[in-house]
Order: sequence, then structure tokens, then C-alpha cells
Amino acid sequence: MSHEPRSSEMHAGPGFRVNTDISRPERKLMDAYRDFPTPDISDLLNRLYCVDPEIRCLTGPTHFVCGPALTVKCFPGDNLMVHKSLDIARPGDVVVIDTGRSATNAVLGDLICTKAKHRGVAGFVVDGLIRDLPGIARSDMPVFARGTTPFGPLHRGPGEINYPICCGGIVVNPGDLLVGDPAGLVIVPNAIVRELLERLVQHKNANSEYFESVRRGNFSNEWVDRILEKGSCPISSKKSQK
Repeated sequence: MSHEPRSSEMHAGPGFRVNTDISRPERKLMDAYRDFPTPDISDLLNRLYCVDPEIRCLTGPTHFVCGPALTVKCFPGDNLMVHKSLDIARPGDVVVIDTGRSATNAVLGDLICTKAKHRGVAGFVVDGLIRDLPGIARSDMPVFARGTTPFGPLHRGPGEINYPICCGGIVVNPGDLLVGDPAGLVIVPNAIVRELLERLVQHKNANSEYFESVRRGNFSNEWVDRILEKGSCPISSKKSQK
């Protein structure tokens, strides 16, 4: 009697599970981040929470996302859990998809984006590929991804929803704040959303006078010379070499 191999069967648990209950930052805190460009946010996170710039906005230079991450981990080439995420997403969520950096199948297209629009999803970030870009553009859904392909996905699973994923080299936990603008994408861990916002406001206020003087052309680079001097950096010219 022949037996079908069981090595590829689905197993409930890690790799095939859905979490519907996550903690999201307060809406008023998230909305306040819209006043700050991603480079400023990155600076105050010590430049360690930026998503790989290969993941870029494909739907227009004016698109912007700012919302809690609903995380999806897909089996490479499959998007079953992307479809399921629409039943779990709350208005304002950003669906963040880890495809294992699959360079073959798209996991998102115009159909899902149109459905997501009706559910109030704020946008998608895909560490992988999408398709149907003209149709997605018509839905006015912000989508950040690595690129496009006509090669569609399977719908079999496994996968996970609302467990930690990797997106563009950054660990993203469900409920982390994701901010994306034309400059790129940055992840703010949920636990520090309030604290970082306070620091951003202080940073903006402290630098407003300096930035205004730079815009007028009134500035000095003496601080550069101090660093060079401290490092004993030699500065020579053709005249000094004679």
C-alpha cells in the first residue's frame, strides 16, 4: 500500500496561526506623527529602524502612511493570509507583509486593495512583489513594495497574522507604528510611541531657529573644523606643499 508523504501537511501553531487581539498606540499619538518627516523620526531612533529603501512607494509621490502595523507572514509565493488579514484589520491599520523576500510571485493586487479600501486599511507595505499596479493606483491605496510582476500568487497557506515579522531588515511587531513618506519607511516600536513623540516635539522646537537661519544663508561650519582639529586631520593646499 502506498502512502502519501506527510512532510508538507499543515500543522496548527507556529507558521500557521492567526492572532486577532493586538495592542495599538492611541490614535491621537499616531496622528501627531504626521507632522514629522521620516528622516527626523529615524534620527531620534539612532538611525536603526529604517526599512530597506528598496521597499518604496509604487503608487504615487504624494502617498503617505501612518498607522499601526498589522503583520502578515506569507509562505513564499502564497497570499492566503493577506486575504484573511482584511477580516482582522481595523480602520487605519497598515498591513505589513513578509514574503521571505520572494522574488517570484506577487502577493498583492488590485482586488485586495479595493477590498481593503472598503475596510478602511490605510496602506500596504510589502517586502516582496505586487501586481496590477494600474488598478491599485485607481483604488488610491498607498502601497510600498520592492517591485511588480504579472506572476500571481497561490492561495493555500501556511502563514501567520499578527506575530513578529521581518520587513526590509527590521523586526516589526504587531501594533508597532509604521510611518512612510516619499523619503522612506520607519518603524517606531509601540512601547516608545509616546516618549519618542515628546522628543520629536522638543527636537523640532530646539532646532527651529537654527533651520531658519540656514534658510537665510546665515550659518557657520565651525563645528566641522572642531571635529577635524580633534582628530588631528591634516589640511593642505598647493601653496602649503611648495
